[in-house]
Amino acid sequence: MRRGAARARALRALLLPLLLAGPGGCLGRRGLFPFGPGLGDRELPPGDDVVSPALELREPLRFYDRAGVASVYVTTNGLIALSEPPATESHPGLFPPSFGMVAPFLADLDTSDGRGKVYYREDRSPSTARLAGELVHRGFPQDVFQPTSVVVVTWESVAPYQGPSPTQGDQRNTFQAVLASSSSSSYAIFLYPEEGLQFSTTFSKKEEKQVPAMVAFSKGSVGFFWKTDGPYNVFADDQESIENLAKSSNAGRRGVWVFEIGGAASAGGVLPADSGPGPADEEGEEEEEEEEATATPSLGPEDLSTPPFLSETPWTGGAAAHSDPGLSSPRHEATQRPPRSTATRARTRSFRLPGGTLPQQSVIDVDEVEETGVVFSYSTDARQTCANSRHQCAVQAECTDFDTGFCCRCVAGYTGNGRQCVAEGSPQRVNGKVKGSVFVGNSQVPVVFENTDLHSYVVMNQGRSYTAISTIPDTVGSSLLPLAPIGGVIGWMFAVEQDGFKNGFSITGGEFTRQAEVTFVGHPGKLVIKQQFSGLNEHGHLTISTELEGRVPRIPPGSTVHIEPYTELYHYSSSVITSSSTREYTVMAPGQDGAEPSRTHAYQWRQTITFQECPHGRESRPALPRTQQLSVDSVFVLYNQDEQILRYALSNSVGPVRDGSPDALQNPCYIGTHGCDANAACRPGPGTQYACECSVGFRGDGKTCSDVDECAEQPSVCGSHQVCNNHPGTFRCECVEGYSFSDAGTCVALVDQRPVNYCESGLHDCDIPQRAQCVYTGGSSYTCACLPGFSGDGRACQDVDECQPGRCHPEAVCYNLPGSFACRCKPGYQGDGFRCQPGEGEQARCRQERERLLGAAEDADAQRPRLPGVFVPECDEHGRYAPTQCHGSTGYCWCVDREGRELEGTRTRPGMRPPCLSTVPPPIHQRPALPTAVIPLPPGTHLLFAQAGKIERLPLEGGSMRKEEAKALLHLPEKVIIGLAFDCVDRMVYWTDISEPSIGRASLHGGEPTTIIRQDLGSPEGLAVDHLGRNLFWTDSYLDRIEVSKLDGTQRRVLFETHLVNPRGIVADPVRGNLYWTDWDRDHPKIETSYMDGTHRRILVQDNLSLPNGLTFDPFSSQLCWVDAGTHRAECLLPGLPGRRRALEGLQYPFAVSSHGQRLYYTDWKTNSVIAIDLAASKETDAFHPHKQTRPYGIAMALPQCPQGHNYCSVNNGGCTHLCLATPGSRTCSCPDNTVGVDCLERT
Repeated sequence: MRRGAARARALRALLLPLLLAGPGGCLGRRGLFPFGPGLGDRELPPGDDVVSPALELREPLRFYDRAGVASVYVTTNGLIALSEPPATESHPGLFPPSFGMVAPFLADLDTSDGRGKVYYREDRSPSTARLAGELVHRGFPQDVFQPTSVVVVTWESVAPYQGPSPTQGDQRNTFQAVLASSSSSSYAIFLYPEEGLQFSTTFSKKEEKQVPAMVAFSKGSVGFFWKTDGPYNVFADDQESIENLAKSSNAGRRGVWVFEIGGAASAGGVLPADSGPGPADEEGEEEEEEEEATATPSLGPEDLSTPPFLSETPWTGGAAAHSDPGLSSPRHEATQRPPRSTATRARTRSFRLPGGTLPQQSVIDVDEVEETGVVFSYSTDARQTCANSRHQCAVQAECTDFDTGFCCRCVAGYTGNGRQCVAEGSPQRVNGKVKGSVFVGNSQVPVVFENTDLHSYVVMNQGRSYTAISTIPDTVGSSLLPLAPIGGVIGWMFAVEQDGFKNGFSITGGEFTRQAEVTFVGHPGKLVIKQQFSGLNEHGHLTISTELEGRVPRIPPGSTVHIEPYTELYHYSSSVITSSSTREYTVMAPGQDGAEPSRTHAYQWRQTITFQECPHGRESRPALPRTQQLSVDSVFVLYNQDEQILRYALSNSVGPVRDGSPDALQNPCYIGTHGCDANAACRPGPGTQYACECSVGFRGDGKTCSDVDECAEQPSVCGSHQVCNNHPGTFRCECVEGYSFSDAGTCVALVDQRPVNYCESGLHDCDIPQRAQCVYTGGSSYTCACLPGFSGDGRACQDVDECQPGRCHPEAVCYNLPGSFACRCKPGYQGDGFRCQPGEGEQARCRQERERLLGAAEDADAQRPRLPGVFVPECDEHGRYAPTQCHGSTGYCWCVDREGRELEGTRTRPGMRPPCLSTVPPPIHQRPALPTAVIPLPPGTHLLFAQAGKIERLPLEGGSMRKEEAKALLHLPEKVIIGLAFDCVDRMVYWTDISEPSIGRASLHGGEPTTIIRQDLGSPEGLAVDHLGRNLFWTDSYLDRIEVSKLDGTQRRVLFETHLVNPRGIVADPVRGNLYWTDWDRDHPKIETSYMDGTHRRILVQDNLSLPNGLTFDPFSSQLCWVDAGTHRAECLLPGLPGRRRALEGLQYPFAVSSHGQRLYYTDWKTNSVIAIDLAASKETDAFHPHKQTRPYGIAMALPQCPQGHNYCSVNNGGCTHLCLATPGSRTCSCPDNTVGVDCLERT
């Protein structure tokens, strides 16, 4: 006890300098939190890129919207990881990382050979907690915070990693990170002592140059099904900002920086402190400090992340005081410029914090004050207003400016939070995914399910929700029946509102995170429910992701569960809603029929809902009651074992806290007995009186409502050059083809915005397209250039005779062709014309066998009678086996391979000859017979491209897009279509859908779309068709594998499931039997290839890649091309030949690509368009902007005829019983993975 007390006194003595330090002074090394082995610190082993074992925390911390972070990892490189970093991310590289991270000085640091130490510990002592609480209070003076756990990490005198050429001498850095946590929130404190930062850059192993350090936070990868970058905040990443960390502060003392990293206010992003100097003890100190630190620095964070599916983007703008915390970002600055002291004379220079590509970047002044050092202050008005941020409000909302920012509010007839608005009384749909790992009863093995669908339909004017979750295993289905709250949150969102009370959608707009905990009375364990609601998608449907994890009591299959009506109290505070209750349910086992009494059970329920509300102008809007009561009745739960569907239905109303069933609850509007139309709102009156009112966009008496066709009734509702499209309850104005919306909201002609392109219009004087290329050079200028193989000035081009000595092998003949040439070996030689060898080798094997059987020494006489009963093979003109062989005596015929062996399944009865292919593999042309520039585009060719739930058809003619003839091919609004492929034989388009997920197809000639695969898929993306072998290949970026099946989805086989991280694009070369695919693994992006049977896998390209998204193979030119969203390039190569060619640089954000001859066509996420590239001119030549301005995904070329060529699977399925997979010059017969009860033969 005495030793403990002495240690505590010593610790208080060490902490005293920091506790008593004035707000304006610099932070000395004695001002750091005490550290070292004497205080129980662990020490990180010396070295480069070292990661500590897990530091298990006795008090979990919070991070962004995550609660319960139970362990952290400390690294050499100036960061604390919230989960174990992958080995591939042990050194600083791509940002943001895949793991959660707190980084006071993210850089490549090195403690080898005694160059510094790293200490870390969790400290729960009162003195350390008091110091941490005091520093947090300085930064957030209005927050009440008392930590119960403090993690202290110290980097002492650490050195930079200097690379191959050391330039930084013996510079060392000392800094400290402190993570302080209570049960409700967590804060980070960064301490940079005076002279503690002697270097601000280190050598990057990835970029091989000196790069600045970074002060940053990152949540890591998010998403249950599609992993994307989560939100992250960068506070400094340039040399000047790093150097000023010890000279400035956001907490009133230089070198001290405080951030809220987890809690209700920081769920969507880290909040920096915004506090001026603390109160001085004496007037003299106050006056001195006012002159010394008139502006408190705040390195503005950069919320750079915009996930494509689960949006983390906040919706409010402007400056947020600490009493009204909001997400701080370049769009939501946390400070305003303080008044400048008139007594301070300063020279000012301006610089921008990193991230200049973002709009409305704040400019920070660095004031060089002669005596007081450097002071930061915001010098521009970064406050968001309705004038510059109106787009953040819903179309059906009005925007209001306040002194600190702006807020959105739905107009009359609509409900929501202003960012998301829906018509009052209109039915709503909710779609999403459910995954889970649930232990049932006493089982030690969890029931795991993923990618199950959730669909909900809500009758808003009755407050009744119907929720169905499909593909729930029957081993857990019945046991989930009591958990009606899984779908009950949807009922709360659209509960009937009593006067003065708000349902969940009115408060949150359907954008919130919910975490619930269910504890079953008398049963061990608990179940945790996590749900993420992401607002309305482009189809007006709410989206949700759900995760279940834990243990539930077992309910026998076939049981029925009854839940009595119940009430629940919802408690509201700033951006947080909580509730808890105890609920009962009755289980009746199957076959009881009253013979045994049913059993009643109970569980305790707790939930927390976090959302972002507008913090501005609260005094101008009605205050939300602190407590509301949700009343739930007519609860219905059912599990269908045959369909494996779990169903919940319940009616909801929200109002004041009441006991029993007061008269007010009997109004038909509240109990759902009003009889209003499904598209009408029920307006309660006195007692039981009410009125029905049709929703906006509908007309009628309220009992019956019909859609108003605004386009027909108001022909001029849209402006000039606009077309009106009617939708249920609303309408949309869209610009006609050739026009686009201007900033003023009018449609302006696209041609008016650019000069005439004489090449595109055909008004040039270049030679014909078969000999010359017109190259547009901007403005009204162009040049003419002869195509390769022709010479001249571009206006008159002559064919070049390439048959010069040495072009072909000496034993080959050269043939000149227009614009090209060909080489062919002389008789008696074999080869491709560029290499010729004497003799015919194995090609004469058939002739040798025939001569042996006929007993002739010279060429066999084809007219000589055959030996009776003996089979004599037929040979072609080169002595090879003819593809069709017949027995002279029996009359049977069959197909053979190149070795003369019979192909199984091809024998026909006497008198019939099977259609057999040549036994010689098709020639592989290493270069096209004609230049790609003269390969004509067949008439009737179309481009097919996808936009979420729609596939469009864009005709092509020559080198132009016939934009006026573009039209939708398929409307599939419930799907998110990613990949496209086309089968030229049956004229079918195939697609991958990540929403279900599934793979489907439809005919270009019409007919209903069909789903061919929907089981055992994670996130299917790329798609390729083998039109010769009738096979389908696809990539799955969630399951990290590549599969093949027949075109009808049967006979599935996994080709690859190792060494894949993010496979996406995939293409097939059926004639040559090759497969190609991309993998945009951030650490090791690559393009790979293999034979179509999965053998001979190898890496084709791995250097100078970043995000290779799209891939295409052109059978006419034999070119493999790809587009890279990281390098912003389109590149091509000829497989089998060295070297690659940069076709075009400066692409914005390409996703998918297709090709034909000299032209590439790719979809771009930045411009929401389809763009054409001329490979010969290395220039973009055309662009098509669809009416629907959303991201385009997959793209495919739909040719009117199939390319020439064949492979060994083209006839009779190659003699295979199941899958026939082509290889160069041969084929492999493969079996599907599920061969139970299937008679399948594998052979090559």
